[in-house]
Order: sequence, then C-alpha cells, then structure tokens
Amino acid sequence: MPLLEIRGLTKVFGSLRACDGIDLTIAPGEIHALLGENGAGKSTLVKMLFGVLEPTAGTIDWKGQPVRIGSPREARATGIGMVFQHFSLFEALTVAENIALALDGNVAIDRIAEEARRLSDQYGLPLDPHAHVADLSVGERQRIEIVRTLLQNPELIILDEPTSVLTPQEADKLFETLEKLRGEGRSVLYISHRLEEVQRICDRATVLRHGKVTGACNPRAETPSSLARMMVGSEVASVSYGGAQAPGEVLVEVRKLNAPARTPFAVALRDIDLTVRAGEVIAIAGVAGNGQSELFDVLSGEVPVSDAESVRIAGVAAGSKGITARRLMGCSFVPEERHGHAAVPDMNLSGNLVLSRYASDRKTFLSGGWLDLINMGPVAAATKRISAAMDVRKSQEDPPAGSLSGGNLQKFIVGRELDRQPRVMVVNQPTWGVDAGAASRIRQALVDLAKSGSAVIVISQDLDEVFEISSRICVINEGRLSAPEPVASMTRERIGLLMGGFHDGTARGSAMPEASHAH
Repeated sequence: MPLLEIRGLTKVFGSLRACDGIDLTIAPGEIHALLGENGAGKSTLVKMLFGVLEPTAGTIDWKGQPVRIGSPREARATGIGMVFQHFSLFEALTVAENIALALDGNVAIDRIAEEARRLSDQYGLPLDPHAHVADLSVGERQRIEIVRTLLQNPELIILDEPTSVLTPQEADKLFETLEKLRGEGRSVLYISHRLEEVQRICDRATVLRHGKVTGACNPRAETPSSLARMMVGSEVASVSYGGAQAPGEVLVEVRKLNAPARTPFAVALRDIDLTVRAGEVIAIAGVAGNGQSELFDVLSGEVPVSDAESVRIAGVAAGSKGITARRLMGCSFVPEERHGHAAVPDMNLSGNLVLSRYASDRKTFLSGGWLDLINMGPVAAATKRISAAMDVRKSQEDPPAGSLSGGNLQKFIVGRELDRQPRVMVVNQPTWGVDAGAASRIRQALVDLAKSGSAVIVISQDLDEVFEISSRICVINEGRLSAPEPVASMTRERIGLLMGGFHDGTARGSAMPEASHAH
C-alpha cells in the first residue's frame, strides 16, 4: 500500500493553473525526486501536501485513507514534515526557541536544546541551540530547518532544495541521514536542481512542467543531461567563453583588508588581498560560515571599513564609502538572501527596481522638484526589459517579488543589476535554489558581462559553478582568502584542502577534509 497517493491535484490562482491534475504515488521507505523548472508547480504541490495551500480540486490519500490537510499542524499530525527552501525563522530568537515554535505541545526549552544538539551532532549538522538566528549564516539557518523537522519524527519528509546552502561535506552527511531514514521505513519527497544528487540518492523521479506531470523515471538509469532535458523540454545550453578577451585594467584591488567580527557569531576578515581585472570572473569558494557574507558586506559597502585604501575600485579608494557611493562608481551587488535583502517580498518588481537604482538612475526613474516622483513609464519599461532578457516567468506584468518562484526572483535580481552594465559586479551564491536552465542563463550572463570588459566576483558554494564560470579561483577559510589560482590548474581536491584550512601543507585550525568529499 502506498504511503501517499494524490490524484488529480489542482491549484488555480486566477487564470494560472499552478498545478494541473497531478497524480503522484510515494511508497514507504522511498526517496522520491520531484523535478521541474522554477515555476513548474513543485512548491505549490508540496505546499498543498503540507497544508499551507488548499487544493482547488483532487484528492490526497494517506495509507489508503482520504485525508484533508488544512494546516501545517494537521500535516505534522498526519506524519508529514517539511523543510522549506525559504526559511521560516525569527531572527531575534535562539535556535532552540525557533524549534520550540514548530513543535506541537509544551516542551521545556532545555530539553529541546538538548535534543537539537544531539540530533545536530548525530547527523553532522553543527548547531549551537543557544545562538541567535540573526547571527547565523544561511547554511547554519538551513541546518535549523532540517533538525527541527527531524525532531517531529515524521513518516514523510518533504525537502525543498535542502543542499542548496550546504557544502559537499555537509551534503554527504545529509545523504547519510536520508539513507538511515529510508532504512527505518520513512519516505522522502526530494526537490533539488542538483541532478547528480537526484541520481545518487533517489529511487524514482516525477517530472513537472507548466503544472503538469510530463514524465517519470528511475533517475539512476538517466544522465544529468537527460534529466535536465526532461525538465525543460530541450537541451540545456552550456556556458560559452567564445571571444573572451585577455584581462585588462585593475578594477578591484583589495589590500591588507581587515574587519572585526560584528557579533560573537560572525567571522573576522584577516589580511585579505585580491586583485580583479576587467574581463575576468574570480570565484571565491568556501564552506558556509567562513566569512563569505562578511566579505560581501565589505566589498559592497554595506559595512564600510576605516581604511579607505584597503578597497580600491578603478583606482579610487572606496573602503570607507557606503553601498550607494559604490553603485555610483559603477558597481552592482547581489546578496545571497533573496527575500528581505535583495528584494522586498511584498513590493512589486518595479518598486524593487527603483529601490536598488534610485541613486544611479535618478534622472531616468525620478522626476525632480521639491518631492521626487517616480516616472512609471521608464520604470515599467526597464522591468519589462529585464524580465524578457532573463526569461522571468510570472503570472502578471508587475507582480509582488514574493509571488515569484525562487529561481525566477533570482533571475530578476541578477538581471536588475546586469541591466546597468556595471564595471564591477559582486554576486553571492548566484544560482542558489535555481533550476538547470535558469542557472545556465545566469552563469552565461555573468561570463558575458566579464567578456564585455567588466570585473566579476562570484562567491559560491557550488563547485560545479565555480569551475564552469571562473577565470581564477580562491578559497575563503576562517576569514582568510587564499591566493587566486587559474581554473586550469586548480583541482577539487585542492579546493577541499583549502576549505579545510590547509595551505602549503600546513593546517590553520581546521580538520583536514576527506579527499573523497572534496568534490
């Protein structure tokens, strides 16, 4: 008997059929992949299974009996747990307090903290139960979501892009966890755009396109290319470097950059040197929580430093300048967190465009006078141009940012910054939670920007991405940056060693990663 069986499940938003007559069966002890492009209906489907959305039509059977799942509480009572792609955490609370909010019934906070620590140690997902969420990296926040779902002891776990912010080593630990859960007879519905993962751990796969089931397969009998083709309906283009120019003038120069940790859980930046020339893409790899966010904040000017000369942009001292001043110098920035940092979810795309470009595009987007007014014509035209250039799929002309799927919002945010043709672009995790087709489009756009004569810095935990788009690679570890090395001579094993703090045969306060994990 199936653990879960859905028949004809449909969800309609106005004229959009986000899910259209979906049939799906999950067996006990099965890891089942749900594949599809951004906007294919995956998130809508699992939100119906978890009680966040109510189906327009269709049925859900649990262990052979029809059920109505009207809320997440009812889903948990049924035996369904979920780890969302976008975190549902309160930053002012501790890890243990956030976990407590998701548990039904009264459980002492000390017991929750003890259980969370035990589970995090058992599954290789390090967490301090007493740390405040505001002080944690994106990777650490993802661990909270996974641990608190496991604490609910579900029979079916829905995982939406669970490894998008995990390192290869952390992902390996998660896969061990999933194998153990499968061995216990539990089931997993696994959403991921990392097709190698799907091949590695999933027993079956169901493919969605435009809200409909378009295929099913044994992923182990497929290749990443064939799976991607099933998802998008055509071949996925690989990144092309044709016509690349030799590196030109120095556009970003970082010398002896130091920045203290701003919170007890942040990472101090130490003696960072980096030179980026026009025409090249520099990739910065690293394990989550080693200073990536802190480096992005300093490079973008969100956190100015006292030594103006420590960051120079096109030869001008900029270390003490803020983000607006750096934008006016021709820089663009894309932070890792889409919701709340790169975009205001409740604000329309056009409003988000104005927020990010009011200074650099004041003459175009705003009318002068005592009170600046928005010129909606040019703003609407730019919004439409960006959406077309990046193939942003949306249900209306100018929807709220939060209504877009994660990948489509990411395409718009990256396109919004590319549209300015910046001389310097710094991007943190450019394709986090993005499908193969969208990731290819974003990566090609970054390479094309460099080919046009700009300097591009990409901070990424995706090693496939790092090797695909970069001219040179460096690694950040405990707030220190390794010297950039040409991509042609860099190996995954060496990156793994650098991630673990091994430089020229000596360790810097970290255990050496296993060679088999450096991939």
